[in-house]
Amino acid sequence: MTTSNLNLLTSPAQIGTLSLKNHMVMAPLTRSRAGEGDAPTPTVVEYYRQRAGAGLIITEGSQVSAQGKGYMRTPGIFTTEQIEGWKQVTDAVHAEGGRIFLQLWHVGRLSHPLVQLNNELPVAPSAIKADGEIYTPEGLKPYELPRALNLDEIPGVVADFRQGAENAKRAGFDGVEIHGANGYLIDQFLRDGTNTRTDSYGGSAENRTRFLKEVVESVIEVFGASRVGVRLSPIFNYFSMSDSDPQATFNCAAKMLSRYGLAYIHVVELGAGPFDFKDLKRCFGGSYIANGGYDAERAEKALNSGDADLVSFGTAFLANPDLVERFQRGVALNEADPATFYQGEERGYTDYPTLAQSR
Repeated sequence: MTTSNLNLLTSPAQIGTLSLKNHMVMAPLTRSRAGEGDAPTPTVVEYYRQRAGAGLIITEGSQVSAQGKGYMRTPGIFTTEQIEGWKQVTDAVHAEGGRIFLQLWHVGRLSHPLVQLNNELPVAPSAIKADGEIYTPEGLKPYELPRALNLDEIPGVVADFRQGAENAKRAGFDGVEIHGANGYLIDQFLRDGTNTRTDSYGGSAENRTRFLKEVVESVIEVFGASRVGVRLSPIFNYFSMSDSDPQATFNCAAKMLSRYGLAYIHVVELGAGPFDFKDLKRCFGGSYIANGGYDAERAEKALNSGDADLVSFGTAFLANPDLVERFQRGVALNEADPATFYQGEERGYTDYPTLAQSR
């Protein structure tokens, strides 16, 4: 696609109350580069600064509590050191004229006692184990059977999301994205394959959306609805995730979310089985960020057709800090190195060359 064909993708956009430089969003990408105490380091600061050309950056998932942690060296947003580390990131991005949201994260069952405080079991809506293995301080280990959250514990987890939002505001973020996707805790509550509760958080689709509803309400009290987004992944099927009727479940969630005037929903369109994403967008009624293997041409078509209001790019932004310029000029992209996605420090992180550096 030539530069002249990218009229919408690289043109200014509006999302909530924010004016953006373009319609390109940097998707959240776990990179496992956090330092001591799971706080962002100067290298993390440089990584995000390099990518400030995006209309909006959504950070990697950041656990809202020690209980919410699943993977080694992922950043948090619940200690003073973590807040201070993120403040360096937001200052750097804002100095480059960028906008940045923090993704609020709780992994639920996708953790292990070896990364939990006091070797406690991970928590989940129901005691259902995920298939597969997870990296721990002692190497790869199978996921363990999680402990189902007691009814009286759930308000405390909701409060952790609210505190995470308050901490993100202290760190200077423009807003937050609630991670309701990819098999993590909120997604576990949404789907009947992982939620077999018989109380007010289980059973019907309306009940299964209750936890997300309470998290959203707590977070918008901090930032205001126009600075809060939600990520969903209706047909994501890794980590043993399933639902008997994903269209009904996620349409129900979208209709619930439509009542709040949120900045957007951010939808991962990858996975198994048929799904009508246009219908999901209609049920929500607000701004829709599409995600899932988009290139420049497909993104421009989605914007022009109204199938998306913005488009997010993951691996492309990882390997191309100047992705916007590359799309504008219609030039080749750097190839990403999967071997460095979660390890390598600066290598495969801050050393991908820009066009200017490649000359």
